[in-house]
Parts: sequence; structure tokens; C-alpha cells
Amino acid sequence: MTNSVKVLSANHLGKSIASSEGNLSILHDICFDIAKGESVAITGSSGSGKSTLLGLLAGLDLPTSGNVTLMGQDLNALNEDERAKLRGLHIGFVFQSFQLLPHLTALENVMLPAEMTGKANAKSEAMVWLERVGLSERFEHFPKTLSGGEQQRVALARAFMTKPDILFADEPTGSLDELSGNRVIELLFELNQANQSTLVLVTHDPALASRCQGQIHLQGGRLV
Repeated sequence: MTNSVKVLSANHLGKSIASSEGNLSILHDICFDIAKGESVAITGSSGSGKSTLLGLLAGLDLPTSGNVTLMGQDLNALNEDERAKLRGLHIGFVFQSFQLLPHLTALENVMLPAEMTGKANAKSEAMVWLERVGLSERFEHFPKTLSGGEQQRVALARAFMTKPDILFADEPTGSLDELSGNRVIELLFELNQANQSTLVLVTHDPALASRCQGQIHLQGGRLV
């Protein structure tokens, strides 16, 4: 998309899955580059392949054809453990369904990625991130006692906890009311700029997509 340092490249990506009617093709010959610090929205109607593409870009799944280069590494050349390690070092995730662990407090949820990588001052850093998303009063609260908007803000704090080079967000405001959704969007762009991460988000929301520097529009699994 730009001539600066590439952090993510899709090279002739294709994905098909076996179905009862034979092979079902989900993505066809997708090519693009995303530069360091860029914000890019993946848009398209339901069933156009947006979430499938996001999964391939993050190395959660492998393509049927073509390849993804993430932080200079060809994901096809890595095994599952190596891809997981690469994600742990460079990537943050925010999902529509928050993906918080119900038996952990807000603070413990945010600490988790840092603890998994053996970071020393996980607790104090997690407290700083929760303060930044406006949840300093909610450290000891469990997810079920938080509103949807608060849960998504905990998820944002957790995603930025590892200072990711790339943040993947899949419909981050999809299950929130307009007010909570707007608050989460503001935080997402604010934290992203402060962190100088690359942001790749899947969204149905034209207003959210228009705030990104670039858009990848899919139609029937093809790049439009």
C-alpha cells in the first residue's frame, strides 16, 4: 500500500475448503502490502472472506495457495509452534467477543500475555494500561460484572500490553452499543498512534473503515 517498511504482505493468497459439494473457494488470488504504522480496514459484505483473510494474515490458518509474509517471515515456512511464537512477539488481537477469561479479574486478564512471555513487571504495567483505558476502578472485577464496552476496553488493554508491532481487530465494536463502540474506536486509534503499531481491522462499519489510511475491500472472496 505504501513504499515504506513492509510488515505484512499477502502474495497471491487463496483459500478453499472441502464441502459436501466439493471444494468451496473462499479467497482468490489476494495480493497487497501493509506498511509499518499503517491503519488498514478489511471491508465487504458477510461471507466475502474478511475473517478468513484476517486468520491467514495472523498465521492462525494457512492458505491453500500463495503465502503471507509477516515481519519478514514466510508463515508457510514455519510450523505451528514457530507461528505461535511469532504472534506472541509481534501481534495483539481484539475480537468482537472480547475473549476474556471468565475466572480471571480484569487485571489478571491484562497481565496474561506478559506473564506468558515471562515479563517481570507484568502487574504494574497492566495497571497502567487499565488506567489508560479508563478502568482504574475495575482492577479486581471479573468479566461478568463488566459491561460490554468495559470488557472490550479490558481486551484493548490486554492487546497493547505486549506493545505489538501489529494489532489485528475483528469487528471490535460489533457487539457494542453506539456510545460504547465510539469510545472503543477512539481508544483503538489513540493507543495505536501512541504505540506506532500497524492496525489491521475487519469491519462492517463504513465510518470506522473511513478512519483508516487504507481499505481492502472484498467481494465474493476477491479483492475489489
